[in-house]
Amino acid sequence: MRRGTKKAGTEGISEKERVGELHAAIMMICEEKKISPDILYDAIENSLRTACKNHFGKEDNIGVEINRETSEYRVYAEKTVVGSPEEVEDPMLQITQDEAVQLHLTSEIGAVVQVDINSRDFGRIATANAKNIITQKIREEEKNAVINYFSEMKNTAVTGIVGRRLGRNLSINLGRADGILPDKEQIPGEVLEADDHVKVYIMEVQNNSRGPRILVSRRCKELVQSLFETEVAEIQQGIVTIESIAREPGSRTKIAVWSNDPDVDAVGACVGLNGSRVNAIVRELSRDGREKIDIVNWDENPGELIKNALSPAKITAVFADPEERSAKVVVPDYQLSLAIGKEGQNARLAAKLTGYRIDIKNETQAKDAVGFRYEDYLDYDEYDGEEYEEEYEEGAYEEGYEEAPVEESQEEPAEYDAGSMEE
Repeated sequence: MRRGTKKAGTEGISEKERVGELHAAIMMICEEKKISPDILYDAIENSLRTACKNHFGKEDNIGVEINRETSEYRVYAEKTVVGSPEEVEDPMLQITQDEAVQLHLTSEIGAVVQVDINSRDFGRIATANAKNIITQKIREEEKNAVINYFSEMKNTAVTGIVGRRLGRNLSINLGRADGILPDKEQIPGEVLEADDHVKVYIMEVQNNSRGPRILVSRRCKELVQSLFETEVAEIQQGIVTIESIAREPGSRTKIAVWSNDPDVDAVGACVGLNGSRVNAIVRELSRDGREKIDIVNWDENPGELIKNALSPAKITAVFADPEERSAKVVVPDYQLSLAIGKEGQNARLAAKLTGYRIDIKNETQAKDAVGFRYEDYLDYDEYDGEEYEEEYEEGAYEEGYEEAPVEESQEEPAEYDAGSMEE
């Protein structure tokens, strides 16, 4: 070493500077790991006690004090003052009068005094053990902080970044942790590439030995609801409520909404100006805009609700049995294909939306079908000749219905997608 140069390290750092660096390091760790400073200070106290035990062989009479505002700390041993060296049985428990005087402590025999311990005198092993205690505590608290954070985010939609494949599952970077998108929760036919930004719904947060396990989904209907709650201000304010959702991921979704304010159009609020709100949600559900969203008005009258749910088809009549949770629906001949939809999708989604089994026939078929005519519901003993009022009641769709052969309608369902909006 050249004359006049200083050895690298902390030899020239004052105690005040050392404490300042310690405080800055503690605050930085707490900010980065999102943990409480009190937890870290407790870990430091425990590590110092453990270091004393490893170095001196005991810790019962060891005290640790930390100023949590400045990070200044003091380690001391409580010792009893004795008269002479011959009376000292354990140097860690007793101190002579002469030693007490030299340390400017009370020299009264039998008094218990606090003798400062220089933590830098600890051995290498004791120091390493203390460091390990602090590191382990930081990891535990970081893990708990992540679990608590995502537990609060459960049942909400968040943005994630597609990572690597884990078999048929996908790893999704959620920021503070990685989530798992299982194969069964992926949208059929959707191809996600690494680094793609996607919206996912946090379904479950589990705590295991390896850390938090976060399960997310892109195919559940709750994802649609969460996106609408984020996008539509009237839903956040409680003016508009989502009453029911039926979804076939990657293809079509129906959503029934209700307005608690007669001056606010629930469907219009969800659609947005020129379809801006619903189109933004469609883009989050499918980049190519292939998943369509139908938004209809919820109605307490089940017949009207079924009529709305089967839109854009025009309905002639709805006959419902609220006890059986079933309904028979009559539509114009040219509307049958539209009411049923491609591969029965429109009727199937309407059934899921309303919670009822729905049987649909056109007017020609209904003439000879029991339960599809007004006269089937008339009580002729009580009928007084007054005009019969049509009553709509609850109904549902039976997925196993048999569709009579009809000519395909040229009219296409009105759909909201990312490119256009048809009412």
